[in-house]
Parts: sequence; C-alpha cells; structure tokens
Amino acid sequence: MSWGIWEEKALVKPKAAIYTLGCKVNQNESDAIISTLAHAGYEEVSFEDKADVYIINTCTVTHLADRKSRQMIRRAVKTNPRAVVAVTGCYAQTAPGEVLGISGVNLVIGTRDRHRLAELIEEAKEGRAPINAVRDIMDAQAFEEISQEEVLPHKSRAYLKIQEGCNQYCSYCIIPYARGPMRSRPVDRVIRRAEELVAGGYQEIILTGIHTGAYGVDLAGNVDLAFLVERLIRIEGLKRLRISSIDPHEIGERLLNVIAGSPVLCRHLHIPLQSGDDAVLQRMNRVYDTAQYAELIGGIRQRVPGIALTTDIMVGFPGETEEEFLHSYQFIERIDFSGLHVFKYSPRQGTPAATFPHQVAPEIKESWSNKLITLGRRLLKNYAEKHIGSVLDVLVEQHTRISGQAYWEGHTDNYLHVAFPSAQDVKGQLIDVRLETYRDGFIFGHPEQGAARGL
Repeated sequence: MSWGIWEEKALVKPKAAIYTLGCKVNQNESDAIISTLAHAGYEEVSFEDKADVYIINTCTVTHLADRKSRQMIRRAVKTNPRAVVAVTGCYAQTAPGEVLGISGVNLVIGTRDRHRLAELIEEAKEGRAPINAVRDIMDAQAFEEISQEEVLPHKSRAYLKIQEGCNQYCSYCIIPYARGPMRSRPVDRVIRRAEELVAGGYQEIILTGIHTGAYGVDLAGNVDLAFLVERLIRIEGLKRLRISSIDPHEIGERLLNVIAGSPVLCRHLHIPLQSGDDAVLQRMNRVYDTAQYAELIGGIRQRVPGIALTTDIMVGFPGETEEEFLHSYQFIERIDFSGLHVFKYSPRQGTPAATFPHQVAPEIKESWSNKLITLGRRLLKNYAEKHIGSVLDVLVEQHTRISGQAYWEGHTDNYLHVAFPSAQDVKGQLIDVRLETYRDGFIFGHPEQGAARGL
C-alpha cells in the first residue's frame, strides 16, 4: 500500500450518530455529547447512516419510552453490527442490566460521568466484554459539565441547561432516581454560556432543567431562578429568554415582576398541573391544591395579559375515578389553558404509586386521554384565534411543507406556532407576521413590509 493511501485513510474521521429520546434536557445533553465527540475527532452523521459509533440517549418516564429506547438500540445494532453502541440517559441509569442484556450493546453510562464518553468508547473498541460505567446517582453533589459545548450553527433556538436532579419525589415519578438530587449550574457558568450562544447568533435561549424552578436552592447566597433571569435579560443582543417548565409553588412575586416588566422574557409559562382533582393531587404527592393553582393563574394573567399558559396532565393515576377525572376535566376547562400535554400514567418500578391499589384499566386511560387531547385542541384554537389580526414577531425555525405548500415556520414569544410564505431564506430571523387564519395547530399569516429583524 502506498504512503498516499495511508495518509488518506488517516484523514478520514470516524463517524458518530446520536438518537435522542425524551425531554429538552436530553436534547441539550445530546448536543454536549456531540461536542465532546467532535473534540475527540468524530464527524456527526445521521442516525440512519452507517456510523462507527452510535449513542442512544434514552428516556424512562413511561414504559413506552423504555420500549422506544430498546427499539432504537436494536436499530443501531442492525444498521452497523460492527459499530460501538453506547447507551446513556435515564433508562440506562435506572435499568443498566436490561440495557446490557440487549445484544450488540458495548457501553452503558447512565446520567453521570458523560464527560468520559469519548474515553470509554475507545475502551469499548478494544472488543472486550460490554462496559457498565453506570454509577450511583444519588450521591452526586455538583452540576456536571459534559463538555466545552460548541455553538451549533444549524438551530434557531438554544436550550441552556441550568440545573440537574429533583428533590420533589412525586409518587409516580422515576426521574429523581434517574437524575439524583438537585444540583444547580453556577451563575457565572450559565451567564458565560448564554453570552456564547448570543454571540453565536441565537436569538432565543430556553432555560431547561429537571426541576428548573428550584434553581439555586443548593447555591450559596440569595440565588434563585428570578435572580438568574434578572442577570440573563441584561445580556446585550439577547432577544428572547424562555423558561421551559416551572412548578406552580415556585412562581413568586420577584419572577412575575421580571416577566411583566421585561420585553426579553417570553410571555409563556408551562406550569405542570398533573390533575385537577385535589384527592388525586394528594396521592401524587404534589405540593399544591386546585384552589392555590387557580389563584396563581389568576394573578399571572392579571400581571401579564395575553400570556400563554400550558400544562402537563396525567390520566389514569392509580385509584382515579370517573368523578375525579370529571373534576379534573372541568378544572382544566375553567382555567382555560393555551395548550395541554396529556399523558397516560405508567407504573414505574421503585416508585410508591407502582404499588398503589386500584390501577386504572388501559382502555379507561385511553378514553380519558382522548377526551383531554380533544379539549386541549379546542383550548389551543380558542387562544390562537384571539390573536387573529395581530402582528407578532416570529422566530423562524425551519422551512416546511403543509398540505403541499411551502412555508417558513416558527413561534411567537407566547408560543403560537406560525407558518407563513416567503421567497427569502429567513431561518433564524425574527419576522413580524400578521396572523390571519388558524388551522390544524398553525396560525397562518403573511410577513409585514420590512419585517425581517435580527442576525
């Protein structure tokens, strides 16, 4: 073989592909993992392509998430049986034995020590027995940086992880066991990362975490989410700051003052309710009742007119009766949310609720879920149609086709999903769009004259 061929082979980068299941935190962590592998000399390719390394970043919030995780692991093995298959995330953390039992898996790493991923992949390439690198997460004490994250150029909105873990221990939830105790990212690191993202061209930053509203409880000084937000909105060039999710008891006056007074903070809060029945909430170990929740929502709307308020709703919690479901349905309807994320209760081994009596039949869960999904669509339509005729700025995320026609799509600050036509490439820009009609989850409109801003 000639030296030229050796040199050519040496210049070929190994290929890595990643598949992400679950929440926005997982997506943020997958970006950091790809950055880690890029620093180690890997080239990212599509998960459908033949790669040298496949990473599956798993979710375990439901049995369906577990099953989907296993499906994607097997798909990677089938695509290239000679590749290193590495499994990370919450399912890997809580069930490493199950994951290692899947033929073709080379490495399991869970939700800790992922800064070592490139090193462990090299060990796995040596072809010995599969590596179980999962460590106990419950003694984790500090926020773990996965990598020196790159500013990825192909996205319009950036997710910024500000904390890890949860101390709430809702009776149905496996996540505290998968993620460990609360650990906040130090304020200076959050600010530095946000400045990097803005300098890289991002117009919107979304604060994410496992329990975002509890940010700062483990940090010294008077540090909380409101303090962090006050610092972030002062970053020059940042157009939008969004909070991904926050529990109702963590929305205080200081945070509401910032939302009401800053044009940078998005007029959208996702506030998990889980159930609109007090008895169910108590069994769930939620720390509020419906009266407190309703009072909070009324106060928010009074302070921030037009704000979008979305929520999570669980159906079929153990012992939930038709009467309790009806209470929940009526409460949700009365609160008049802007959108619902509905999911069916799934028993998680190791959680108290998995042992509760009177587990609800699957067909009843399905029926209740369908009823709430239908209600959610109606509530979204009602909220969207209140904005018909308005001109709102849309952060453009991607080009798409809807019913065979070409559109640009994106979101307003109050999380309306907007589609509009434009012959120009406007991805990543803020565009003033006149909203005209609502159909199938989208508000369709047209850009105003001289509508492009930013970049």
